[in-house]
Amino acid sequence: MRVIFALWMREVRKYFRSPAQMIGTLGSPVMYLGVLGFGLGPIFQRAGEGSYLQFMAPGIMSMTILFTSTFSGMALLWDRQFGFLKETLVAPVPRLTIMVGRTVGGATVALFQGLLVFGISLLAGFRPAHALVVPTAILVMALIALVFSAMGTIIGSSLKEMQGFPIIMNFLVMPIFFLSGALFPLANLPKALSFLTSLDPLSYGVDGLRSALISTSHFGSALDITVLCVVGIVFLAIGTHLFSRIEI
Repeated sequence: MRVIFALWMREVRKYFRSPAQMIGTLGSPVMYLGVLGFGLGPIFQRAGEGSYLQFMAPGIMSMTILFTSTFSGMALLWDRQFGFLKETLVAPVPRLTIMVGRTVGGATVALFQGLLVFGISLLAGFRPAHALVVPTAILVMALIALVFSAMGTIIGSSLKEMQGFPIIMNFLVMPIFFLSGALFPLANLPKALSFLTSLDPLSYGVDGLRSALISTSHFGSALDITVLCVVGIVFLAIGTHLFSRIEI
C-alpha cells in the first residue's frame, strides 16, 4: 500500500506542479461548451429536446476525463524511455503494485480535470437536478477515469516508442468519444450506429453521468455502473498482464 500511495502521489504532484497544463487541457471543453452548447442550443430546443447545454455538459465532462486518463499512458512511455520506469521496476515490489499505483494516479488526475469542467459548466449555466446527486456523479466520473486510465496503461505497456502513441490514441480516442453519445441522443439511431454505441464503454459513462445529474438515461443507471465496473476490471487485468511483461 505504501508503494501504491507513493506512485499515486507522484502522479498527482506532477499534475498540480504544472498549472499551465491544467489550464491548457481545459481549452477544448470550454470551446465545446461555449460554441456547441450555445450555438446549437436553439436548434436543440426547436427539436423539443430542451436545453442543449444541460444535455451536453455531462458528455463534455466525460470527454475531458477520457482524454486526460488515456494520455496517462504517454507518461508511462516517457518514464520508460528516460529511465524512471527502470528504477521502479527493479524495486523489490510486485509489478501489480506499480501498475495499480500509476493507474490510480492517472485516474485521480483525470477526475480532477472532470471536476474542473463540472465547475466551468455550472458557471456556463448547467444545473444538476439536485445537489444530492453530485456524489453519485463523482462516483461515475471516477469509474470512467479508472477504465480509461487502465486503457492508457494497456497501450503504454504495449508500445516501445513514444511516436506510436499519438497515432493509436487518435485512432481509438476520437471514435470512442464520438460514438459515446456525448454530443447527440442515443435514442432512434440507425441500427448499425446503435450497435456501435452499445459497444463503447464511454457511452455508459456519459449515460451514467446524465442519469445522475439530469435524471435522463438511455441504458439505465444500474447497467451503466455495472458495465463500467466490469470493463474496468477487464482492462486492469489486461494492463497488469502487459505491464508484467515489460522488459527492463
